Amino acid sequence: MGNLIVFLALIILGYLAGTWAEKRHYRSIAIREGQLLHLPAVSLGSTAIEEDAVAGTRLVSGSAVISIDYFKRFLAALRNIFGGTVRSYESLIDRARREAVLRMKAEARGAAAIVNVRIETAAIGGNSRNRKATTCLEAMAYGTAIYLKNQ
Repeated sequence: MGNLIVFLALIILGYLAGTWAEKRHYRSIAIREGQLLHLPAVSLGSTAIEEDAVAGTRLVSGSAVISIDYFKRFLAALRNIFGGTVRSYESLIDRARREAVLRMKAEARGAAAIVNVRIETAAIGGNSRNRKATTCLEAMAYGTAIYLKNQ
């Protein structure tokens, strides 16, 4: 009985710690998105900027690797058995993509816009016969930063 109580206590602690960390990360993302709102990042390959106003262009990128906590991974495994939407993984993908875009925008400080933006995602880790690795998600955002002469 004591082992069951310890197990349940650890599960609850993991859930609370994971939820707290996720909410803190979302607050950080929202603050930084507000600070970088003036820098548009679009998937279009061109803009309405005149060519003679362009001082230069540069490839910019941002990458983020985000891990899911064990409690949410456990719930996702249950959801896979019964089917349905796996919200914990949706949250993981959302956080990774937004963080990657923010890091790309931070690298492009001083740019007028970032065009031709692409976002790639990849799963890192997973279950193997020899080891049990932590499942993470990497998101990489990249695009072309356009710098103007009069900035």
